[in-house]
Amino acid sequence: MKICIIGLGYIGLPTAAMFASKGHNVVGVDKNEQIVSALNQGEIIIEEDHLAKFVKTAVTEGHLHGSLVPQEADAFIIAVPTPITDEKKADMHFVKAAAEEITPYLRKGNLVILESTSPIGTVDDLICPIIAGSGLEIGSELFVGHSPERVIPGKILYELVHNSRIAGGINQESAQRIADLYRTFVEGEIYLTNARTAELCKLAENTFRDINIAYANELALICEKSGINVWEAISLCNNHPRVNIHQPGPGVGGHCIAVDPWFIVEKQPDTAKLIHQARLINDNMPTIVAQKIINLTQGQDKPQVTILGVTYKPNVDDMRESPILTLISHLKTTNIQVIAQDPFAKGYQGDPYQAAAGSDLLVLGVDHNIYRDLDLKRLAQAMRTAKLLDTRNFFDRQTTAAAGFEYHLLGDK
Repeated sequence: MKICIIGLGYIGLPTAAMFASKGHNVVGVDKNEQIVSALNQGEIIIEEDHLAKFVKTAVTEGHLHGSLVPQEADAFIIAVPTPITDEKKADMHFVKAAAEEITPYLRKGNLVILESTSPIGTVDDLICPIIAGSGLEIGSELFVGHSPERVIPGKILYELVHNSRIAGGINQESAQRIADLYRTFVEGEIYLTNARTAELCKLAENTFRDINIAYANELALICEKSGINVWEAISLCNNHPRVNIHQPGPGVGGHCIAVDPWFIVEKQPDTAKLIHQARLINDNMPTIVAQKIINLTQGQDKPQVTILGVTYKPNVDDMRESPILTLISHLKTTNIQVIAQDPFAKGYQGDPYQAAAGSDLLVLGVDHNIYRDLDLKRLAQAMRTAKLLDTRNFFDRQTTAAAGFEYHLLGDK
């Protein structure tokens, strides 16, 4: 088949490469000329395990190429961003533009799939009315639905293949055609349903995690006031066979967990009260951590803080909705000078020891594996005041103390 994929980001490009690796003729469409140019040279501009090799092979074999505009195809997959506005509403202009852009290229028998995580009703109320402009009858001449990605950065290619998938169609035939297409490379189960249920399932999965993390963060604050180590408490609780409390931290980031719950709240604000409260708790964590930093540097003349890690999760370069960036923004409104270092994040890839030089507080914001190799004694000696705030329970208390640090842990007395 010929497949046209709109959007070559963290989801669109790996999906395009995966289809191409199975022999389909895939055109990846993006407005960013740099992305398209790199793709046509067999290169990528994002970090993801094994993706560069996958793309290089697909382009070299002639199964994948990039374009600034859509082309006629058998199937169209929309994988564009659905960001959140400052008012916590879904910004659907990329999805709307993509649907409008492909409409002139639609032909009888085509399949249109929305992959972008979207509010309930997006396929029915936004996509279908737009592509109806093709003159084709929706459901019999043009098959439409939603099949959300369920992958995690750092393991995208593996999880595209091995995770189960939902194929939600506007009718049964649409759902079946979506499942048949993805069966090209998906080895996990593919479950058929309607488009609205598929939209809700993706939002509900990420909202479950957000609520669980909010519970962990609230427990952390309770434990701090109760003289209890929340990390020990959670570990003990999770020995129960029916308990699985997530980990607290400085906030929730990424394009999914920090965003998707708002799509539910937007549609039903009077009903989604628990979901709304969980979002408020997690969104407030950078402010709470900022106050801890202010307290720990109080009394210092022109305090300086070094933050290790700015991405939204460990061992990736993705900074979307990163709570550490929010934390840095909070601190910049104070008299505290902030220096941030991250081996994965563009613009922050400095030397950690130089970043720590002269600082009064070292903050572990993201638990990248590479930080395990840091010479803590060297870090402590480079600082003006050897204090460490660990927001991830990453460092061993005794080891950091032996290195010369005064150790502080989020969620501990």
